[in-house]
Amino acid sequence: MALQHEQFGPRPLPLFLDMLRREAATSPQYAEAALAGLRRYQEAPRRRRRGPPIRFRSGAARLRDGARGVDAPPVVLIPSLINPPHVLDLAPGHSLLAHLAEGGFHPWLVDWGHPRQQDAGLDLAGHVTRRLIPLLRRIGRPPLLVGYCLGGTLALAAAAALPPGAVAGVATVAAPWHFTGYGAPARQQLADLWAQVAPGCRALGVLPMEVLQTAFWQLDPRRTIAKYAAFATMDATAAARFVLLEDWVNGGAPLTYAAGADLFEALVAQDRPGRAAWSVGGRIVDPHALPCPAIEFVSLTDRIVPAATAAGLAERRDLAAGHVGMMVGGGARALLWAPLAEWLARHAR
Repeated sequence: MALQHEQFGPRPLPLFLDMLRREAATSPQYAEAALAGLRRYQEAPRRRRRGPPIRFRSGAARLRDGARGVDAPPVVLIPSLINPPHVLDLAPGHSLLAHLAEGGFHPWLVDWGHPRQQDAGLDLAGHVTRRLIPLLRRIGRPPLLVGYCLGGTLALAAAAALPPGAVAGVATVAAPWHFTGYGAPARQQLADLWAQVAPGCRALGVLPMEVLQTAFWQLDPRRTIAKYAAFATMDATAAARFVLLEDWVNGGAPLTYAAGADLFEALVAQDRPGRAAWSVGGRIVDPHALPCPAIEFVSLTDRIVPAATAAGLAERRDLAAGHVGMMVGGGARALLWAPLAEWLARHAR
């Protein structure tokens, strides 16, 4: 069933238009192309998507079963709290979940869900101990964890908080750990943004996705405008994929207020993980002392999670692909999926 396309567009749109005025101030043709791309995106046809079936729940979070009934080593895909989880199961030919299922694993997908009113005080550590770990325990055997972006940060925390033997291994993909790696100017920009929005978020009990969108755009506003200008004349195949990805970028539930405060204050501003000062489940999380094998896949061209923010694990693979491209781009299978599956197979129980 087709969705109403009028609801689609960058969030928040006024900020997008303000960036457009600044980035295209000297080129009316460029501004016109970006607006044409925006109009094409808004009017693109869409169909409702259905994720894998929900098998277990823990509060608002759900664990989706990517290969129901299959007796194979379990791999739990842990997405970021930011944006929907389906980037890990985007479309046929662009799905890490499907690739793992075809490769002899039983993939599971964490869906963080939509925070409830009573969840306002659930911080990042709480998402690990009260949402993620209870879901992992329902699987029945030690799983391998694959965490993407902030999901990788949380995956490392879960492995550290659980007793030895509870997790078979952890692989992170574009996961930030040393937040000083963002550099002083970007961190100050994010601190200024948080100072502006924190009182309103506290009153709401959530950090709206629009605020996070603003934070991402501030990292590279020129690229945001350029991709819409390019979309105006994109061929049909590439355009369909653009719409899938952009709907993912512009979608997502809000974060709880406590998780948002943790993200901006404890992680970005104070760099508690990088300073070995982040406690989860009563334990300081040390990614170099996990009771299981661990590897990190690091993008060398990532604007969202720069390589300088990586944890510095002993086992590391560097990739020449962007933050989203490394997961769903045309080269994702060779660059990431294949070496990741090979590593998982070595450590599967």
